[in-house]
Amino acid sequence: MKKIEAIIRKSKYREVKEALHAVGVNFFSYWDVTGLGNEKEGHVYRGIKYSTSDIQRRHLSIVVNDDFAEATVKAIINSAGTGEVGDGKIFVSQVDETYRIRTGEKGGDTLK
Repeated sequence: MKKIEAIIRKSKYREVKEALHAVGVNFFSYWDVTGLGNEKEGHVYRGIKYSTSDIQRRHLSIVVNDDFAEATVKAIINSAGTGEVGDGKIFVSQVDETYRIRTGEKGGDTLK
């Protein structure tokens, strides 16, 4: 099993959620986070310069079976990307085991 963590623009959350549902990811956790990015210049909007060093993002945490990881990552990339600096990051790591608390069963079937 794989754990996929994605940090995306808050403005792209709805599109990412819909893309994940379209490929069959129906359960994931998310929360709002603030981070520091590589962008140093800042943005100018209506003549006012805004700092972009503290960036508001949404963090998604998804666990899927190994054979489903690539489709999940592609759905995130295709729906979250704008082509601009600050689109986010995706991290994929190995999950050794999962358990369903209600029944005590373990393994990949607990993800369904």
